[in-house]
Amino acid sequence: MTRLYVAMDDAVAVVGSQNGHWQFIERLHNVHPQCLAIDPFQPERLYCGTFDHGLWRSDNAGETWQQVGKDGEGIPHKRVMAVAVSQAERSGTYGVVWAGTEPSALYRSEDGGKSWQELHSLQDIPSKPNWKFPPRPNSHHVRWISPDPNDPERLFVAIEQGGIMRTLDKGKTWDDHNPIAQKDGHTLAMHKLAPGRLYEASGGDSVKFRMFVRLAWPPLEPNVMMTEGGSAETYDGGNTWQTLIDGLQHHYLWGVAIDPADPDTIVTSAAIGPLQAHRRGAVSFIYRRSGSKPWQMVHDGLPEPRGMKVSVLAANETEPGAFYALNNQGIFRSTNAGATWKVLDVAWPSRFRKQHPQALVAAE
Repeated sequence: MTRLYVAMDDAVAVVGSQNGHWQFIERLHNVHPQCLAIDPFQPERLYCGTFDHGLWRSDNAGETWQQVGKDGEGIPHKRVMAVAVSQAERSGTYGVVWAGTEPSALYRSEDGGKSWQELHSLQDIPSKPNWKFPPRPNSHHVRWISPDPNDPERLFVAIEQGGIMRTLDKGKTWDDHNPIAQKDGHTLAMHKLAPGRLYEASGGDSVKFRMFVRLAWPPLEPNVMMTEGGSAETYDGGNTWQTLIDGLQHHYLWGVAIDPADPDTIVTSAAIGPLQAHRRGAVSFIYRRSGSKPWQMVHDGLPEPRGMKVSVLAANETEPGAFYALNNQGIFRSTNAGATWKVLDVAWPSRFRKQHPQALVAAE
């Protein structure tokens, strides 16, 4: 049975597949979910970070939830923007859990989320005074956490906006952002079959502005365009980086997922800039790349770009060649490495069509 855990603006839902039929059940409401993670050693255990409601945990595959990390248990901030569970490090029967907050702080749990310890060394990174998140300019946050699946000592953290930070000793010390990496990291990914390789989907760079015509008031709205960057990779654990944008027509990237069977097959979601990615009247796209070929935009089976908010992407380790995409129009699945897609036959709530996709996890 394949399970998908879906986070939209106002709910977390469990989507299960059995004998070719999909079932959609909403479970966690009114906490404004931001991120999801599953424990690879205990697949019934999930974590959900929320905006202003702290961190939540489920021990029964999303059926019921309880708040963790609060009331002196280690996470003083209520905005938990990123969560991840290590595939390479466990403590007892649980994977080691990492949580990131707004304002930017990083926490670690070795007891399945009961208690947490802050990694204070993140605050000592030299570039921290320059970190800033434009929509909330007086703050910034940990946008993504990527524990290395092959090396329990190595961890990458994306600060929005500040760059990609690396630790080689479980957070005792940190390397500041490498300027060759993309600074506005949105999603990071690693692959067990590609040791040392990290994939980054970022907001791009070389900002331009133009007026955007819309059927609303005011009829003209300034729009932000990213004209370069967006995709970067490192093959040596973050020592060196390269930007990989051949074929991209849109440079504001949001999600990224890797084929479980082939670390050279990648999908990413994109828009021309943040306004067209996230707001009403969005226009977004999905690209795929295989081997050394350029990025290729894919359309077959996906909604029209106009009206589709930028997708969150996921892959399931037990489904080679399969990808999932979540956006305001529904959940879409590809079984041929991202070349074509098909919407899942679920009762998609009408209110979700006005919401933003926040997180998606696929598991067996």
